[in-house]
Amino acid sequence: MNISQQEAGARPRARGTERSLARRAELIAIGRRLFAHTSYDALSMDDIARQAHVAKGLIYYYFQSKRGYYLAIVRDSVADLVTNAASGTELPQRDRVDRTIDGYLRYAEQNQAAYRTIVSGGVGFDTEVHAIRDGVREAIVATIAEGAYGRTDIGPLARMGLLAWVCGVEGATLDWIGRPELSRDALRDLLVRTLGGALRAVEEMDPAYPAPAPARRDA
Repeated sequence: MNISQQEAGARPRARGTERSLARRAELIAIGRRLFAHTSYDALSMDDIARQAHVAKGLIYYYFQSKRGYYLAIVRDSVADLVTNAASGTELPQRDRVDRTIDGYLRYAEQNQAAYRTIVSGGVGFDTEVHAIRDGVREAIVATIAEGAYGRTDIGPLARMGLLAWVCGVEGATLDWIGRPELSRDALRDLLVRTLGGALRAVEEMDPAYPAPAPARRDA
């Protein structure tokens, strides 16, 4: 068999791979809509297949199990959140922080069930969901550190100060989606102000990490 024949034989497989990836992505997009406000336990595989208008076996083929399908959905939606948080580097510091927090709150608001799963750690003690949650935390910490200090390789005290703030954001957001008594704008502004307090506290304890101008009381 010559090279041309070998290449010709490979092309259908490549097209098949592309179709498989597209089909998998389509199923994830469907799942994101289904699980946006519905908990993991509330939908059976039969429910999912019926609402997605696909054979149940197709979901098993791509994801092996309901849990595998759900984790793929959570990872995909979280990837959007992390990508959004890391973008906007051309904006002024305050605008970037506002944009990052607003995007975070929008995600939680529009994906309430998935957000609760991530923050609470999944069904029981789910190490994979914990890993997803930890990844989101570190991404947000890195985004804030880059904006505040111009770098992500920060010392342990600065990292802990930002991580404590992120964990507080998680708790406030979890309460907010259950009791949306504040507008998203009001909660965003409150969280921005508490971030300023965290940055000032870090500076007081470690002057190597001065709070940026927008966080300073004398700015």
